[in-house]
Amino acid sequence: MAAALQQTPITFRSRSPPSAQLQPKPTSKLSLSSNLKLTRLAIKPLLRRGGRGCGARMANTASSSYASALADVAVANDSLAATAVDVEKLVEKVFTEDAIMSYFTNPTVRDEAKREAVDEICESLKVQPHVANFLNILVEMKRIDLIKEIVAEFELIVNKLSNTEVATVASVVQLQPQHLAEIAKRVQKLTGAKNVKLKTVIDESLLAGFTIRYGNSGSKLIDMSVKKQLEEIAAQLDLGDIQLVG
Repeated sequence: MAAALQQTPITFRSRSPPSAQLQPKPTSKLSLSSNLKLTRLAIKPLLRRGGRGCGARMANTASSSYASALADVAVANDSLAATAVDVEKLVEKVFTEDAIMSYFTNPTVRDEAKREAVDEICESLKVQPHVANFLNILVEMKRIDLIKEIVAEFELIVNKLSNTEVATVASVVQLQPQHLAEIAKRVQKLTGAKNVKLKTVIDESLLAGFTIRYGNSGSKLIDMSVKKQLEEIAAQLDLGDIQLVG
């Protein structure tokens, strides 16, 4: 793929006729050959072929390459944060649907039809032209099946560039904004991050209270749940494991 990119500059532009809203202005076209490092787009073959996990490692390499390419374009376009919002919308509102994923990964559906569908999706969500064009590149390269992995890798890149710590807050009920703000301040103080992004989930097994996971892959935990307190009380009373009913 890298050799092909080096032979002919490829712009993030759909081959299908784009709508007026998605037509990039001539001054805003972004070329892979001028704004991106082509070496980052190279998907190097693994030295060890076969074996368990080989396919997963190849997919991870491809996802990282495409995520890096998208991040480079976003930085060059001074729209890193806006691009992060766009790709998050695409995954949450579109590519979580099994029917949509099946359509885009179906080899019997013409690429032209898929690109037209991309244009309609991007027009509906009002994403930036370079995000729409990037999706069309994924369709052309038969890599649209990696969209979720690419977005996850892209989020990691954005967090690193913006010095953002991501923390997951689990609670029995949705916490109030002021409580979430206090949690964000605590995580920021603990990590020294410039920014903190909170993701909230509902976990009824906690009974009450909340937990906070942060760090690499959620390796660090702050447990302020009632469930944890009851487990500690049980341990102190030497009652062993107790079954919580609720």
